[in-house]
Amino acid sequence: MSTAILTGPPAPGSSLDGDLRSLGFDVRIASGAEEAGALLTAVPAGERVALVDPRFVGHLHALRLALTDPRFPAAGVPGALTAQGEARPALARALSEVSVTSGAPAAPADDLPGSLADALDADGVAVHRPQLGTLVATVPTDAEARHAARAAVEAVDDEAVRLRSAVKAHDGFFTTFFISPYSRHIARWCARRGLTPNQVTTASLLTALIAAGCAATGERGGYVAAGVLLLVSFVLDCTDGQLARYALKYSTMGAWLDATFDRAKEYAFYAGLALGAARDGDDVWALALGSMVLMTCRHVVDFSFNEANHDATANTSPTAALSDRLDGLGWTVWARRMIILPIGERWAMIAVLTAVTTPRIVFWALIVGCAFGACYTTAGRVLRSLTRKARRTDRAARALADLADSGPLAQAVAKAARRLALPAPVVAFLGAALVVGCALGAGPGVTVAAAAGYAVLAGVAVARPLKGALDWLVPPLFRAAEYTTVLVLAVRSDSPGALPAAFGLVAAVAYHHYDTVYRIRGGTGAPPAWLVRVTGGHEGRTLLVTVLAALLAGRGDDFTLALAALAVAVALVVLVESIRFWVSAGAPAVHDEGETA
Repeated sequence: MSTAILTGPPAPGSSLDGDLRSLGFDVRIASGAEEAGALLTAVPAGERVALVDPRFVGHLHALRLALTDPRFPAAGVPGALTAQGEARPALARALSEVSVTSGAPAAPADDLPGSLADALDADGVAVHRPQLGTLVATVPTDAEARHAARAAVEAVDDEAVRLRSAVKAHDGFFTTFFISPYSRHIARWCARRGLTPNQVTTASLLTALIAAGCAATGERGGYVAAGVLLLVSFVLDCTDGQLARYALKYSTMGAWLDATFDRAKEYAFYAGLALGAARDGDDVWALALGSMVLMTCRHVVDFSFNEANHDATANTSPTAALSDRLDGLGWTVWARRMIILPIGERWAMIAVLTAVTTPRIVFWALIVGCAFGACYTTAGRVLRSLTRKARRTDRAARALADLADSGPLAQAVAKAARRLALPAPVVAFLGAALVVGCALGAGPGVTVAAAAGYAVLAGVAVARPLKGALDWLVPPLFRAAEYTTVLVLAVRSDSPGALPAAFGLVAAVAYHHYDTVYRIRGGTGAPPAWLVRVTGGHEGRTLLVTVLAALLAGRGDDFTLALAALAVAVALVVLVESIRFWVSAGAPAVHDEGETA
């Protein structure tokens, strides 16, 4: 149990003691800074401790936001401060200094938690101060101020504020207006019954997998059920994040599950549609794989651009300024969010088209819509990058290098080519065009040679730190080259079942790339170097697939079996290591807010 230390006896008629206990705190009362320090020392190391001014007046949810959010080592509002294990030493030092300088209990006008929060900030421990909006958190110093504070508390329904703040601040049009108005009430229902966000996330995954199974029947009734269940899965997908925000139940595991399950659900549904179409005699595996490739590459563009500019200095751009001005026109915000086909609009489109049309139409609509959205966002980011004057940091360059997923071949070339000052995006584009172009029209031997050339050019592209204006394009170019090469070789193969096997391989590799993104976002760095070496890196896998296609051409199911075996091997390695990491990681507790896409 967490411990709350009141720095004096509660005011008569105050509900502070009961409020703190309702939030899960064991309440202890000190007579001042010195005794508070002794009580703090008595609390086992690693446990959360809160220091609260006994005169505190405010909403229960204000205390909840300040004292129970697991994402921050230290947090506070006026009159209340909390510190988790990593911030406890700094809090003890600050409290000791206050005790020495005061030599007596705090004066009535003193706000001891506020003074300690300032001391923590000065000591290098950032204190999170939540945005309270209309919520009240104050330390009145006389009866009149206390009466006014209580009146302000009575004037605001903190439960309504809590429910409203459970909804993500920036979301898509469909999610905001068609899902969140009722999904937040589902989140509150779940919270009152003790359900966790991870349980809701798992329920969303299971629902989507059942939807995929319904789509795989190839019957109209199955397609209708699949569309309905996909929407139910999306409602649950929104609910888990709202439950996390409503109950402040953030966790490292929850961040990983929420982030990865979205892709697993969507790609499983693609596979279900392809299986259903096959039952009706329509082979759409190429379209399913093309949709997955396009969606993943689009996300990598988002991730790379954001990481490249995460901490860029002197970050100015006329394009960004124009975007900010457009955001001031209300309707343009929703229009710009909708045209990129974010997850809400995308899943709604998939669900409706699944129910009333055919899988082929669903995939073509996806490809056209996502291609337009990808062109729109990529063009805007290229313009921003060319017009902004920013200096990118070593951290950004490291993140882009990690996202590149360069294997042993590319790394060896990079070491030998460090003196070359060639533009990385141009080199990466030439390499991607070489291998994809040859895969489309050249013979097996030429394609293998092109893949070897791609590996060399990939190494040259990452030979120097990726700090150029457009260097964030390098990782998505590598993803497009690898995924598209697998797709083209599977289409050109005369091996039955090659496309489903290629779908599985790209899905396994895409999981590895998404996992890399989420680790970087969580501040834990990229996956270990041994994992990249074992999986070959993007250039190694591309070369291997082209060699397999050349050696196994015209040999029945051999190419399909090789792709399937490679998919299983990659999936096992990356999943086992990923699960091991996220289960045991000491990453900060977060819940993915993510992009709306």
